Amino acid sequence: MNNDSPQASDVAPVLLRKRRKGIYILPNLFTLAALFGGFYAIVMAMNGRFEHAALGIFAAMVLDSLDGRVARMTNTQSAFGEQMDSLSDMVSFGAAPALIAYEWSLKGLGRWGWIAAFVYCACAALRLARFNVNTTVVDKRYFQGLPSPAAAALVTGFIWVMNELEISGAAVAWPMSVLALYAGLTMVSNVPFYSFKDIHMKKSVPFVVVVLIALGIAVINIHPPTLLFGVFVIYGFSGYAVYIWRRFKGQPTSVISTSTDEPEEKGLHR
Repeated sequence: MNNDSPQASDVAPVLLRKRRKGIYILPNLFTLAALFGGFYAIVMAMNGRFEHAALGIFAAMVLDSLDGRVARMTNTQSAFGEQMDSLSDMVSFGAAPALIAYEWSLKGLGRWGWIAAFVYCACAALRLARFNVNTTVVDKRYFQGLPSPAAAALVTGFIWVMNELEISGAAVAWPMSVLALYAGLTMVSNVPFYSFKDIHMKKSVPFVVVVLIALGIAVINIHPPTLLFGVFVIYGFSGYAVYIWRRFKGQPTSVISTSTDEPEEKGLHR
């Protein structure tokens, strides 16, 4: 037996500390900024500044479209970020548009007004919950139902346009309620809406595409409220056109798919 070998009592115990899990700051900054846009919109609506409220929702839409893409580009996707994104969407595109519409117009309808606002808000929650559990089985080229940012754009875009035309909310209370119900119920429908996720930004495009994008931005700047609202009205009805076309052609209308050759969606909730 070798007496020079260290005894068990002489060996200092090595303590391995488990590394704490942190959160990625960059994509969550975009998510928090989008959440602030929704909160700002609610505060502006409470103060009767509905144009600023609409701008807050549209700003939240832009920021929300970036957080998932930033996470994928920087390889910083996380379960925390996905849950944070869904909660932010519920505030900015669920509760905020419902409260803005109610403050602007729907409260003049009494119980029918708050019912319309609640239906929109509840449908937004159901739509986001369904999205979270169907992520792996839905064809990524399409959304199952109207995405919540587009629904919010329909509701707040209408308010923005009416404000620009100096039409009071009381004068269009019933059209506002119909639009809120349409947006809400379409969110929980199975109607396919194109997601644009098969467009790869890293691929080169012809020069004319850049020119067309510049022209599009210039046209929108002619009168942003009307043109942005018009774009989302077209998109808001496009899903039904796709649904009818597929039925006419005898193609499957469901967007449920198990295909694996579609764009990655992880970290981006709608």
